[in-house]
Amino acid sequence: MDPREADETRIGRRDFSAMALSAATGGAAAGGAALAAAAPARAQKPPAHTSFHVAVGAELRRHAVDPGALTLAPLEAVTLPAAVQYAWQHPALPILYVAYSNRGTTNDRHGVQAFRIGEGGALTALAEPLTLDNRPIHLTVDPSGRFLLVAFNAPSELRVHGLREDGTIAGAVRQAATLDFGIYAHQVRVAPSGALVVLQTRGNDPTPTAKEDPGAIKVFRFRDGQLSDETSVAENGGIGFGPRHVDFHPTLPRLYASMERGNQLLTYGVGETGLSQHPLFTAGTVKGGAVLHLPVQYAGAIHLHPDGRTVYVVNRSDGTVEFNGAKVHGEGENSVAVFRLDAGSGEPVLAQTADTRSYHCRTFAIYPDGRMLVTASVAPLAERDGDAVRTVPARLTVFSVDGEGRLTFARTYDVDTAGGAQMFWCGMVTA
Repeated sequence: MDPREADETRIGRRDFSAMALSAATGGAAAGGAALAAAAPARAQKPPAHTSFHVAVGAELRRHAVDPGALTLAPLEAVTLPAAVQYAWQHPALPILYVAYSNRGTTNDRHGVQAFRIGEGGALTALAEPLTLDNRPIHLTVDPSGRFLLVAFNAPSELRVHGLREDGTIAGAVRQAATLDFGIYAHQVRVAPSGALVVLQTRGNDPTPTAKEDPGAIKVFRFRDGQLSDETSVAENGGIGFGPRHVDFHPTLPRLYASMERGNQLLTYGVGETGLSQHPLFTAGTVKGGAVLHLPVQYAGAIHLHPDGRTVYVVNRSDGTVEFNGAKVHGEGENSVAVFRLDAGSGEPVLAQTADTRSYHCRTFAIYPDGRMLVTASVAPLAERDGDAVRTVPARLTVFSVDGEGRLTFARTYDVDTAGGAQMFWCGMVTA
């Protein structure tokens, strides 16, 4: 048997619904803090319930998690008005904010729906959704829980909305300053202090008909919902500089940035007023440190381990070549890059790249106590199988995490993405 086929389970739409109906509603596995919450300095015992959620198109599907057995069991799903883009949990209230968009120019459907998280982990819509006029590609909540920040990619923009005491979404905060939001915003994060906001603006690679758009990390001071004192952090004027996502270290003054364009992990110092102008450390994310470009190779999501000693970055590849009349995957690596961090300086050292056994992993999640990691690939892709061609389905890939942060493959779950649905986001959500 091919190693990619070992220990796999297939979950189609019908299978998901049937398994959800047969599962006890209280059967969510014991869990922990959501990925959205700031990582603790040390891995802690999870709270009463943690569920794994994955977005498949407009469906947000919940699974019970067993971190000991390294398994996921489908429960129920909720359906958004359009495809899920990202989700973030309130730092104090049992509320999950979910951004959605049809990414269209006609019959636009863009918004943010707040869900109340029940004691068992099930989601119930909280009030009417916030309707938006453009695609919300990412969102976050500041550490105080008073503000929802929403990033838009085209045109690149960042908006701040107030949050009421019950977690419902209020109107947008009118900004006093004139602000530059760069080109193609992809992620927004708030520093653990709550005083800084960083907006990752990816830019765009050149094409035969268009020149390259520069990328940058836009840094803002943040107070009472107001963004100010914008500065831009970028190498070479932003040419070849393509930040996608960042994460903050839980205890060290460090920010780790995943460079989609260039396949690098950059480490920046974090101060009271901003970031270091240049990276303190630079590390390649793929084997051999090759600097390749999409669709052959590009870096993706990034998360720190809860104990702050390891950082993970996904390597994505979905470029195709012709083979026997079919388009199959060409060169490129699909893996999770595992970096160990120096305890004093925070310098990352590549320790491992773990094959996801899938193509184009866009998102991944870490169980709150740090012993389990799950990746989600966007869609199926054909590959060579000797002289034949086979299709590798979209998949959830489960890894165990050892005490040094290294990953060991456990199993995969094939996911039915019929109709063009894509797995865009996944996360561990606390009840």
